[in-house]
Amino acid sequence: MTEYTRRILVVEDDPHLGAGVVENLRAEGYEVDSVGDGQQALEWLDGKSCGLVLLDVMLPDIDGFTVCRTLRARGDNTPVLFLTARGDPIDRVRGLEAGGDDYLAKPFHLRELLLRVRAILRRWDWYQSASAAEGAVLRFGGNEVDFRAFRARSWNGVAQELTEKEAMILKVLAERPGEIVSREDLLERVWGYDVFPSTRTVDNFILRLRKRFERDPADPRHFLTVWGVGYRFITAGES
Repeated sequence: MTEYTRRILVVEDDPHLGAGVVENLRAEGYEVDSVGDGQQALEWLDGKSCGLVLLDVMLPDIDGFTVCRTLRARGDNTPVLFLTARGDPIDRVRGLEAGGDDYLAKPFHLRELLLRVRAILRRWDWYQSASAAEGAVLRFGGNEVDFRAFRARSWNGVAQELTEKEAMILKVLAERPGEIVSREDLLERVWGYDVFPSTRTVDNFILRLRKRFERDPADPRHFLTVWGVGYRFITAGES
C-alpha cells in the first residue's frame, strides 16, 4: 500500500468519537488528520491529498452527502466512507449515490471500521497499481479512456469525466475482455459485496457506460448483457 493511500482524513463533529477513531487508525499505522465540519473538510481537501475520507453525515454546517457530492463535482475521486447514526437503508443508498464508497452506521465496532478501511484502500490501491502496470489508457471502438485521470473521449469526439466507480467497473471488465463477469464479481471488486442491497446497482452503472461509449446504447457492441449472469466486455467494434 502506498504512502499516499495510508493518509486518512476524519471528518467528525463529535470530539470524543473523532479522537477515538483517529487514535485507533494511527495505532494501525495510518497517517491521520481530522476536522470538525464539512467546510473545513472541503478546504482541507482543496489543498491536500489522502487515500480515504471518513465522513460523518450529520455535520453542523454542510452535511456529509453534500460534501461528497461537492468533491465529486470538482473531480475529486478520493474514496469516502460515511459514518452516521442514520442506519436506514434509504440513507445508505443516498450516501452511495452521492459518490460514497461505503456506509457504516453508528454505533459501530472498531474492528468492523478497520476492516472496511482496509478493504476500501486495498481496492483503491489495486485500481491505481493495475492502471499503472497495464497501461493507463484503454482504446476500444473509437473510444479512449485514461484510467489515471478519470477522463475519456468517446467515439464522437466528446470529452467525458468518469466517476471513480465507472472507471473501476470498466477496469475490471477490461482486465477480462471477452469473458463473462458476474454482477457479484463486479460488486465485490468495486464496492465490496455487502455495500449495496441489490445487484441492480451494477446494471445502472453499465447503462451509464453504454450511454458514454456505445454508438447505439440500445444495441450495444461493447458492454453486452449475459442474461441472468452478468456482462461481457468486447473491445473490437467500430473505429
